[in-house]
Amino acid sequence: MKKVVPLQNLITQFERLPGIGHKSAQRLAFHVLSMTDTQIEDFTAAVREAHSKIHRCEKCCDLTDDVLCPVCDDPERDAGTICVVENSRDVMAFERTHEYNGVYHVLHGVISPLNGIGPEDLTVKELIARLSDTSVKEVIMATNPTAEGEATAVFLARLIKPLGIEVSRLAYGVPVGADLEYADEFTLLKAMEGRQKI
Repeated sequence: MKKVVPLQNLITQFERLPGIGHKSAQRLAFHVLSMTDTQIEDFTAAVREAHSKIHRCEKCCDLTDDVLCPVCDDPERDAGTICVVENSRDVMAFERTHEYNGVYHVLHGVISPLNGIGPEDLTVKELIARLSDTSVKEVIMATNPTAEGEATAVFLARLIKPLGIEVSRLAYGVPVGADLEYADEFTLLKAMEGRQKI
């Protein structure tokens, strides 16, 4: 059976997006085909504008369309506490809590020798440069609790501790609402180690 080439090309482009399998790509492609000309113009204009205007913040390396991101540009934020995260999605997650008042540093990945990613491929140099500011009192390692995230946190902690800055690690363990019987051993161990008095 002969394929509709433009449709197949559209599906292929959606499949290149992270986390999108063939069926999801098909759904997205058919949705795009059902859009009006105005909706398509708005959609493509938004993609072009995001691609051309968004870049890294000069201070924290988060994504922004200005010189500084909104967090770094906010004088009310505590610049003495830097939360180090893997990517901009992590910043969004913390900001949704409305509880953290410090600033961030986005690494744009983690150290992963198997994938050929070393410290030089991340924004480690920019982080260390920020720490020359004597107002920085604490760096919170908020990388994911994966082997790569742990290795990255340990590597950065070894670089930072000689500077006399406190380094902490996010507590992690059993998620709220989860059943203990389904938690893996590592998660239970970390939950036990991070226990608090009540």
